[in-house]
Amino acid sequence: MSKVRYEEMLPHEIVEARTKCPIAYVPIGGLEWHGEHLAVGNDTVKAHALAVRCAEVGGGLAMPALFWGDNRESNLMETNHDPQGLIAEKMGLPRENFAPGYMRKDAYEQDKSYVDLLVHILRQLESLGFKVIVILAGHYPLLNHARAAVELYSLSGKARAWAATGYELVRDVFPDAGDHAAKWETSLLMALRPELVDLSRLPKDTSVPLIGVGGIDPRTEASPEFGGKAVDEVVGRIVAEAQKLLKR
Repeated sequence: MSKVRYEEMLPHEIVEARTKCPIAYVPIGGLEWHGEHLAVGNDTVKAHALAVRCAEVGGGLAMPALFWGDNRESNLMETNHDPQGLIAEKMGLPRENFAPGYMRKDAYEQDKSYVDLLVHILRQLESLGFKVIVILAGHYPLLNHARAAVELYSLSGKARAWAATGYELVRDVFPDAGDHAAKWETSLLMALRPELVDLSRLPKDTSVPLIGVGGIDPRTEASPEFGGKAVDEVVGRIVAEAQKLLKR
């Protein structure tokens, strides 16, 4: 199979692939608690794996993943969903490490900085010769930032840009698509990067609540088989939209 990871390719390989299909897939996410059974980089790792799969299936190139720059005081498990400090304790960190103000910049400024960063990336990708740019937001709240960046970029940008997370595209097939470290996300990572999942770290007694997990219990419902079906559907929908934008 041809190489699709931009950062690992030689110049002539990039030119050949971009000439065939000038689509760039840009995975974004962060570092966030995803239960005791998933890698903390789940969102970004998942988005990057989907970007690679999209490029392999439909052409184009998968760009390096963006782990940094997101808002660390809003829509973050460690900050907004850990009132008892259980996640901080599991991570071996004091609760004050995630107290309001620890970033020395308010939430609005953090959001604006991140949108500006995404617009910068979009312009950079245009300069690299891409005609269609797809931002894949592994961390769901970042979809709002990505869409804002797409709108700002479109005022003067020459490429066509679009943003998605993936789960919102397939809810007609998977009504429960989209969760936090539960059946959906666990199954996807099982299919995409199984070495980053360890369900044995979770309590076997299903009456024991899971820390920082939201959705259908992965202990009984997650599987690589379900994840594989979900990945195929998500990739198919993303590739179809990207190709549609390219034809325009």
